[in-house]
Amino acid sequence: MKKKIIKFRDNLVKLVLVGEKNLTWRLFDDKNLSEGEKVDLVNWNTGEKFGEATLMKVWEKKMGELMDSDFDGHEKFSNNDEMYQTYRTYYGNKVGPDTVVKIIRFQLK
Repeated sequence: MKKKIIKFRDNLVKLVLVGEKNLTWRLFDDKNLSEGEKVDLVNWNTGEKFGEATLMKVWEKKMGELMDSDFDGHEKFSNNDEMYQTYRTYYGNKVGPDTVVKIIRFQLK
């Protein structure tokens, strides 16, 4: 079975590699990512694999219900509007407080 892939934008790759980022959010998850899976990490901009990781914990909640602890290991935003706008650039205009986000804690191999 082919290993699943999680892609990261160029500016996030080095944060993952140095261990500052070990949490990622995915909206409209079409891969059915789940705890315990091993995945390849790929640079979204170049298509190059830059690492492998194990998914340690996976949970879901609405973006409007995110708490500070859901940002541990994830890049921060100055406010909710900035967060929604950032994710709209990835996923389109359908992102808002009621959008379900899959929160994934991962560990580099």
